[in-house]
Amino acid sequence: MKKHLSVKRKCGINYGIQLKFLPTYLKGRGKKYIRKVLWETKWKPQRRAKEREKLKQKKKEARLKNESLGPSRKMLKQSTMALSSCKLRIALDFSFDDLMSEKDIGKCLKQLNHCYCMNRRALNPLQLYVTNFCGKSKEEMARSTGYQNWDVYFHEENHINIFDKKDLVYLTSDSENVLSKLDETKVYVIGALVDHNQHKGRTLSVANEQEISHAQLPIREFLEMTTRQVLTIDHVFEILILVSEGVSWKEAFLKVIPQRKGAVERTA
Repeated sequence: MKKHLSVKRKCGINYGIQLKFLPTYLKGRGKKYIRKVLWETKWKPQRRAKEREKLKQKKKEARLKNESLGPSRKMLKQSTMALSSCKLRIALDFSFDDLMSEKDIGKCLKQLNHCYCMNRRALNPLQLYVTNFCGKSKEEMARSTGYQNWDVYFHEENHINIFDKKDLVYLTSDSENVLSKLDETKVYVIGALVDHNQHKGRTLSVANEQEISHAQLPIREFLEMTTRQVLTIDHVFEILILVSEGVSWKEAFLKVIPQRKGAVERTA
């Protein structure tokens, strides 16, 4: 109780919030409401000001060193899937919500966010689809407003109802088939599943049940790894972006696969 009062006292004195003038129905909300007010009125503007100052300094240093800071906002607005010369289609399959905890669903959504950010900054963005987006993931995503405006094709339907089955290739490390090159006539499906090795073979089972093609990335041809060749959604997506831009499979793997995977270049 004392701690609760101290927070109120601190907020009221240091930040000028006169709690006694708040309507009665708001006083009962306590610390949560106070922090929300502080965030909107003081902390958020302060953080934004620091970020702007940091970016300003970063740009200044880059100009002095004659370095590039990446694409400008104007360039990013023009870098859309519709205007991209790359027609390679990637579908993230969000049909595994029931197999994951709330924490793992959150991880999947962060990886989706990262995929979107990478695609926005790509010279020629891939055609990014999100399918089976109708369960817990969508409910969780709805808490963050604005994703509906992303340059991403969101679908509640299954990928087999959106694309021709003959064009689908499910990417799974459990497949016996090896993907040698990317084909723009195909749709490469990535399973949005964080399983911690609890659902081994699940994505392959889905591909077989749906009677669609499947393949694994050619990691074994170029690298030796001390762990399973299971990569996160955003790692697979980043590799596909690099390869679509003309980077070799080996270079893409070495650049993207984390060191913790124990990946080393194959010598023989």
